Amino acid sequence: MTAPAETAEPTADPAKPADPGEQDGTDQGPEERAAQQQEEAPPQRAWDTLRDIGLHAPASARFTGRNSGVVAGEINGNVTKTEHHYYGASSPSRTSGEIPAEELDRLALTFVSEGTPFEELLERLREQRVLVLTGVPYTGRRTAALMLLRRAGATPVHAIDRGTAHGSLPDQLTKGGASGYVLCDLVTSPDKPLRETHLLSLRDRLLEHGGHLVITTGLRPWIEDDVRRWAWTAPETEALLRSHLEREVGEAAAKRLLELAEVREFLPRAHQPREVVAYVRQLLRFFSGEVREDALRQKSAELLDEQVRRWFEADDNTLHLREKAFLIALAAFDAGPYALTAELSDLLFQRLQATVNASLPKAVPVFGTHIVNRLRTARAKPYPDREMTEWGPVEQLKAEFLDSRTAFVLLREVWTGHPSARPALVAWLGELIVDGRPFVRTRAAATVGALAFTDLPSAMALVIGPWALSRNPLQRVGAVSALTLAHRVGAPNILRITDSWTADSDPRLSWVGIRVQGLLGVERPRQALAALRVQARKQYDPDEPGPLENELAQSVELLLLSGEAEDVLSEVLRTLDDHRSVFRISVAGFLGACRHTADEAADLPLVLHTYRRARLDGTSAAHGIPRLWRAALGDPAFTTEALEVLRGWVLAADRCEATSWALADLLPKLADGATAEQRIQHLLRTVRGDDGGPRPAAADDLLLALHRP
Repeated sequence: MTAPAETAEPTADPAKPADPGEQDGTDQGPEERAAQQQEEAPPQRAWDTLRDIGLHAPASARFTGRNSGVVAGEINGNVTKTEHHYYGASSPSRTSGEIPAEELDRLALTFVSEGTPFEELLERLREQRVLVLTGVPYTGRRTAALMLLRRAGATPVHAIDRGTAHGSLPDQLTKGGASGYVLCDLVTSPDKPLRETHLLSLRDRLLEHGGHLVITTGLRPWIEDDVRRWAWTAPETEALLRSHLEREVGEAAAKRLLELAEVREFLPRAHQPREVVAYVRQLLRFFSGEVREDALRQKSAELLDEQVRRWFEADDNTLHLREKAFLIALAAFDAGPYALTAELSDLLFQRLQATVNASLPKAVPVFGTHIVNRLRTARAKPYPDREMTEWGPVEQLKAEFLDSRTAFVLLREVWTGHPSARPALVAWLGELIVDGRPFVRTRAAATVGALAFTDLPSAMALVIGPWALSRNPLQRVGAVSALTLAHRVGAPNILRITDSWTADSDPRLSWVGIRVQGLLGVERPRQALAALRVQARKQYDPDEPGPLENELAQSVELLLLSGEAEDVLSEVLRTLDDHRSVFRISVAGFLGACRHTADEAADLPLVLHTYRRARLDGTSAAHGIPRLWRAALGDPAFTTEALEVLRGWVLAADRCEATSWALADLLPKLADGATAEQRIQHLLRTVRGDDGGPRPAAADDLLLALHRP
């Protein structure tokens, strides 16, 4: 027998995501697929999507004009993946033993107490003999503890093992003949907290031998409330940097180095002492001519990258999973309301908990996290500001990273460095993109855009593709916003994906592609309009509007309102009469554009403003806009809508002199025949206010202008 010929399997389209039904292995018949494709229209118009992006996108993704990808591209290009270097102002902590006097002397040369509670802590240590020092990790707590002991005259200094049982600590205070003791990062737990009885026992032993002890802990150790803790804050970056530089190169050279532009950018970012030390080394290389000034920016980016890695490599005792979830949420909602960020971070925390152990019930501590400590750990700041909502601006307490680069670097680290977090992160973003708050939806899309810049294939497969094929219209709008914002930060191949989806046979993907054409078409209006025309012809039905015709018209509307309106208008007019489908989306898009003003309170419609400017400048729009108006008024399918839009302009003219002037100049150009003139005259004679009020006074002036030569 002859073996049957092998049949080649069809090659999957890389730009087309797998259908959710295909992923689930379910078979859909023609009726089911048709029902799925005839879904409810998305609740948000294209103009509203553009408005939300303009209002709520992070600063790195806000721009007018062409894509530059400045923030994400700059960070991604400058950060070099290198070995992990943990810089420090002191040597690594010893498990136990005496700290060499040379190390104490070396630390004293560059130790800075300016802007810290050092003097108050020193007085407390001398009085009480034992001091519990808390603070954010890597802020120089160990160095501060050693300097406190040195200034108190408690030398030599003996380091105690952090794992020593609390009850055994007094026995450690007589070893080696030391008079100073330091215990860094004391280990505590819910069943073994540090109690006041422990400190009383330690104080008694220290009084016997004339010694002093400093214990350092993180921000949330298990310590009973009756134990007094003292907070340590690191010195100002500038003071610490100046101290190191003056020691190395002298006061005059240090002053010149501090005035460098790159150094002035470095200073406000609340760097840790270990990072300042590393930056000093790079500054000294620059001072000696070994590297150029751009190496300073590279070092700053490397230090930020290292800090973000340190956050997510830390165990739960150093940085709890809930705080890691807050860091991710802050990256998504940077410069947004703090309460909102904290609320949504707990949703992510629950999903991450389930990833760690799905059998455990979800639980979120209601209290216990103080905003000041939380933001200090995140290197962020709170500040009051006005937040724009759908009901107008309101006062909010916001929070943002001190370093504007942190959000992107953090999202990149989580997405590419910790893939196990992806399922929780994807599910969280899917929840946010259907939230009722536009700010939340936009920031979720912007987060996906940042992920797409970092790893486009994974972001498309796990997030954007499934959203585009979702039955939930808000998720499809989310796919549009994510692609738009991904392109704005410099993600590759977004325009190629947009063109492919615009022409796709699946109406859901085509819908997403069409809307993105309108949002990004300002960069290439000719190509965008060409793609819209092709799809318009493809789905044209002479008897009734096609399923995508309204969306095609809305994208034309956005292009006509863009910064490239003159070029768009010329291209629309060039092809206006090519095909009935093209005519319909062009005129419908034009009338849609005519309805918009610069903001809700403005009385000068945007298209009329374009016409007014074109008349003053003598550009082609002065002829193109009247031509489109004549086409709309003269076509039976659009006459009623065109007259309704024109009525709105007449009412606006009654409130705004600039609108009245522009409309008076435009109207005679629309009356290109007796029928058109009669329609406009009838409108002006019968127009009433929105509430049925009296006829606007501007109507008489416009009637006079209509007959003016």
